[in-house]
Amino acid sequence: MAKAGDIMHRGAECIGEDETLEMAARKMRDMRVGSLPICGNDQRLHGIITDRDIVIRCVAEGGDPRATTARELAQGTPVWVDAQASEDEVLRLMEQHQIRRLPVIDNHRLVGMISKADLATHLGEHKVAQYTDRIYSAPPNL
Repeated sequence: MAKAGDIMHRGAECIGEDETLEMAARKMRDMRVGSLPICGNDQRLHGIITDRDIVIRCVAEGGDPRATTARELAQGTPVWVDAQASEDEVLRLMEQHQIRRLPVIDNHRLVGMISKADLATHLGEHKVAQYTDRIYSAPPNL
């Protein structure tokens, strides 16, 4: 059985909690990703921001992405998984929290991210189908 560290893609880059949403959007564009972990000055995970967050929770509400910081959109306690966690734990967390991206932490530091594409690449067809059914049958998160 695979561990989270085997499934994840390495090289996840954070957006600083004091950086603007405009900077986050540019970084997403340049990296060709739809989300970024938000890290504090301590380099620890403080949240995740998605392209959808920027559009729905800032732009559509009349906010200015050049002035709004990533910290302002970070909500609640971020969901993450330890690098040594099993693939079943990864799926359980993603399904339970209805999330499509999961940060991987090792020794209190972000070491990677697990996305839907990573699941499809590393897990069996049955597990991927089950995850997909549960995530896409749930109401959308706002």
